[in-house]
Amino acid sequence: MRIGDVTFFRSLAIIDAEEYQPPIWKSYLYQLQQEAPRPKRIICPGEVENRPKYYGREFHGIISREQADELLGGVEGAYILRESQRQPGCYTLALRFGNQTLNYRLFYDGKHFVGEKRFESIHDLVTDGLITLYIETKASEYISKMTTNPIYEHIGYATLLREKVSRRLSRSKNESRKTSVTNEEHTTVEKISSLVRRAALTHNDNHFNYEKTHNFKVHTFRGPHWCEYCANFMWGLIAQGVRCSDCGLNVHKQCSKHVPNDCQPDLKRIKKVYCCDLTTLVKAHNTQRPMVVDICIREIEARGLKSEGLYRVSGFTEHIEDVKMAFDRDGEKADISANIYPDINIITGALKLYFRDLPIPVITYDTYPKFIEAAKISNADERLEAVHDVLMLLPPAHYETLRYLMIHLKKVTMNEKDNFMNAENLGIVFGPTLMRSPEDSTLTTLHDMRYQKLIVQILIENEDVLF
Repeated sequence: MRIGDVTFFRSLAIIDAEEYQPPIWKSYLYQLQQEAPRPKRIICPGEVENRPKYYGREFHGIISREQADELLGGVEGAYILRESQRQPGCYTLALRFGNQTLNYRLFYDGKHFVGEKRFESIHDLVTDGLITLYIETKASEYISKMTTNPIYEHIGYATLLREKVSRRLSRSKNESRKTSVTNEEHTTVEKISSLVRRAALTHNDNHFNYEKTHNFKVHTFRGPHWCEYCANFMWGLIAQGVRCSDCGLNVHKQCSKHVPNDCQPDLKRIKKVYCCDLTTLVKAHNTQRPMVVDICIREIEARGLKSEGLYRVSGFTEHIEDVKMAFDRDGEKADISANIYPDINIITGALKLYFRDLPIPVITYDTYPKFIEAAKISNADERLEAVHDVLMLLPPAHYETLRYLMIHLKKVTMNEKDNFMNAENLGIVFGPTLMRSPEDSTLTTLHDMRYQKLIVQILIENEDVLF
């Protein structure tokens, strides 16, 4: 089977994991990149006055388009830099491609660029430009159809081998098991890719299958790289595609729009517990709720429910930061027992800090205005119904975390005689902790505080009805 064959993937659904054959990547776009014209710098024979220090001998000073065209001499890939006759101080890249001279406004801010991509040198900028122009000229129709038959749909997370491959990979977690395909220039590529590692995740009865979008960010790949959605080569010198920061999925930017919301975060990529997106954390740890919430609540219920002013009284800030660092460093193995932190207010402070540090609050920015509107309804029954309707809009991990917390806070109110904390008091504490306005406005925050308090109070008092 050749790399470029239409049948590019041998099914993962085979009897034994050891028989697994990785995807066969499509090489057509790689071959085109190899054929792209190479940059040919046309050097100015004399010294040019006022040449910017960040340009080299390819700078020809103030010349016209016609002069630039003549200097390029009809050579594919030839390029020069010039200063505009009409706008002194503005610079242009003149590039020969497709039997015509193309002129691009050139910028510099520490790096060279004509569009979004920024390059260390003009040579790299021209190289990338020629590759992009050549591939988009030769394969525009092919590129437009790349996403119609993706390998992602065939392997993704549907493979029957997840459990077996997972066991095999875990036995050699420090050694990536690699096989290779060799192209015309004997380029070796890693075939057990991040996609295969993600496909190895075990989906058993204990897996909490919350939907999660991928956290794609533009990425520069070193060496040949293939898209794990469509199996096509990612062309160019830099910023060839995007990578999910949470699971490592590598895809074309255009393919990222078609990838399902099935990100499976890799614990090796999740550096912190605090300040980490809630859904990302629970997916990475394969738990219903953030483990910091479970651990803190268990500790509070074991020894603190009767503590006066529970959640209202603050613990020492430096000790709360110690707990935070312990969770970030040790995860679920963090020791927050009475032997280490005898003051229960340190644990309540650490739990509140976790909620405050979330990049997206438990009550999300999307649902925030709907909760505020529900709180403004005067009729109690209608208000309760409206709150319930908005709860249904929360992402599953956020909903489950909020439900678990409200059950806990209800237990706190049941010990009101000792701790003096009723639902209204807890609403004052947890209102701004669990929900924040998407508008960064002090006036809005002050105006909404009573409604934030009321929402939390309603959730506590009616947790058995609402959840």
